[in-house]
Amino acid sequence: MKILLLEDDLILGETLEEMLQEAHYDVLWVKDGEEAAEATFDTIYDLYILDINVPKINGLKLLEELRSAGDNTRVIFISALSDMGSISKGFSLGAEDYLKKPFFPEELLVRIDAKFTQFQKVIQHGEITFNPQNNEVHKEGRLITLGDVQLPMLRIFIQNIGRTLTKESLFDLMEHPSDSALRVAINKLKTTTNWEIQNIRGVGYRLETR
Repeated sequence: MKILLLEDDLILGETLEEMLQEAHYDVLWVKDGEEAAEATFDTIYDLYILDINVPKINGLKLLEELRSAGDNTRVIFISALSDMGSISKGFSLGAEDYLKKPFFPEELLVRIDAKFTQFQKVIQHGEITFNPQNNEVHKEGRLITLGDVQLPMLRIFIQNIGRTLTKESLFDLMEHPSDSALRVAINKLKTTTNWEIQNIRGVGYRLETR
């Protein structure tokens, strides 16, 4: 699999490049958005790993331009930015995942390995069908629209059915995270989807397999 890595932090970029190459991925590491854009002209990649806050063209703007040009390559964002606007825009442009710095480099590898088989699959759970390619959500065959918190939250739950998600991982999807705000968001999601989402006391939440 060919991966384009956009990361201007030299130490992190070198670490990720070496790790991915050791995992037998074909990686091109670039350090600014213009260099990344040029790299896409001549080569078709299977995955883009994009930092957001990089020189010349930031990762969000780069992806927006690539999408406008008809490039639907899968994307994982990595960034120190954690505001809801950046996360929401990344997902609205079709990003598959968002990894907030700092993180263990191995976590990125685990996410790539775990999610790559899901990237092209439409996922169904109960009455809900989710398409990771375009973030479309259908309920009983009818297209529904979710808000800036509900869509990323639905996505993370449906891609981790039967796994307990920590409160911290869910807080990352919220602009003003708190235990009470999370409970409200979970209850709204349960109402919308009719899913059975269990509160694992002191840990987080889990979407049951049924």
